Amino acid sequence: MNTLRTGMLLAALTALFMGVGYMLGGGAGMAIAFLFAAGTNLFAYWNSDKMVLKMYRAQEVDNTHASGAVRRYAQMTQELARNANLPEPKIYIIENDQPNAFATGRNPENAAVAATTGLLRILSEKELAGVMAHELAHVKNRDTLTMTVTATIAGAITMLANFALFFRGNRGAGGLLGALAIMILAPMAAALVQMAISRGREYEADRMGAEICGHGDWLASALAKISQGAARIPNETAERHPETGQMMIINPLSGKGRDSLFSTHPATQNRIDRLLEMSGHARHVIDPDGPSPFEGKQRGPWG
Repeated sequence: MNTLRTGMLLAALTALFMGVGYMLGGGAGMAIAFLFAAGTNLFAYWNSDKMVLKMYRAQEVDNTHASGAVRRYAQMTQELARNANLPEPKIYIIENDQPNAFATGRNPENAAVAATTGLLRILSEKELAGVMAHELAHVKNRDTLTMTVTATIAGAITMLANFALFFRGNRGAGGLLGALAIMILAPMAAALVQMAISRGREYEADRMGAEICGHGDWLASALAKISQGAARIPNETAERHPETGQMMIINPLSGKGRDSLFSTHPATQNRIDRLLEMSGHARHVIDPDGPSPFEGKQRGPWG
């Protein structure tokens, strides 16, 4: 059912893109919009993982990370991938104080996972296992490709809508009003569809991630800490490229209010409640100004 729903939402995004093209240039505009969407998606299919990793200056974990937290993070991720019956992904580390993580790649055979140094600093090994299990769940469900396609189409719709004023603004009052409506409403509609796809995928990755690591409360604890850290520590790369925010386990955008209305992530408290119910634990309420409600409960070897 989740796959069908995602397919319908992707079809809605494509239809919206072609509709904007039609309003700007009639049948020819719609055909050009379709070809442009196909071209951008083909490019994204092969290159999106390399682009986002380069954007965040991610470094692949290798022999230079022979010890310490980075090595444990890599070994843990490899073991979790085996638990999930997945090929071993490429593993990256990002020098960034904001705690966060994401997965990318067009399929499980060409997947990569990345975590920030800030994430490794604040999480226990059990909590880190919960986070990486969540990211591997995205890989297993092929969400990385789905999220790339939605981000690409949504971004293209916004770009195309911005051309509306130039194409239609000189065609009388009606043309100007129509152009303004396209510029405002088309990106909003695209953001709503993108949000619906991403939120559903996050809930499913939480559920499957809990199964992969065997403990939903580990991920719940991590989400509480990451949410607090992301709210306090800005991520400049994400601020410059907000379209990548949907890839992260927690919305990385620190503010300016732009992600409050069309957030691509479910409310963190709702995700925590679902995970704790799966694990048979009582619910906890996050105090954004206080310590994690799980502080001190998840220490020691994760396995």
